[in-house]
Amino acid sequence: MFTAVMALALMGGVLGYLLGIAAIHLRVEEPEIVQELEALLPGTNCGQCGFPGCPAGARALAEGTAPVTLCPPGGKPLAEALAQKLGVELDLSSMADTGPRVAIVVEEQCIGCTRCFKVCPTDAIIGAPKQMHNVVTAACTGCNKCIDICPTMGIEMVAPALTLSSWKWPKPEPDAEIQR
Repeated sequence: MFTAVMALALMGGVLGYLLGIAAIHLRVEEPEIVQELEALLPGTNCGQCGFPGCPAGARALAEGTAPVTLCPPGGKPLAEALAQKLGVELDLSSMADTGPRVAIVVEEQCIGCTRCFKVCPTDAIIGAPKQMHNVVTAACTGCNKCIDICPTMGIEMVAPALTLSSWKWPKPEPDAEIQR
């Protein structure tokens, strides 16, 4: 028994060492521009851009197959930074900056078909078949995939409710007078 345990331990150690060496020597390096673009992206991997995550979006940007306005959570500031990094011309006329949005289920229209939570990338929709669903707003990324699949149009996108952790002091109006 001791011999079998030692043989397996030795074999595991040798194979682990060989895998470590292979990982070092057979590593596929991403181009530097892809790494820089990925560092600019928010890193939430929400899928709103149409790619499975920020690394895939950065690869598509570097290859030139995706527009610099691909990231809705990043908004206009990110689009400007990406355009500057890639040296491309930027057209922000089609990009609306509505702020963050989360999905809510309209109770009267939900039929419990379960299509929405099957497509939700973050599992933010909860519910059971033939019962009303609900959205965990803290987990919702606002990707709109549930809206596209809902047969009754029972899901809407709204601004998230303000909480103590999400409230921000409003910026002053530029032409507001200072009273003394």
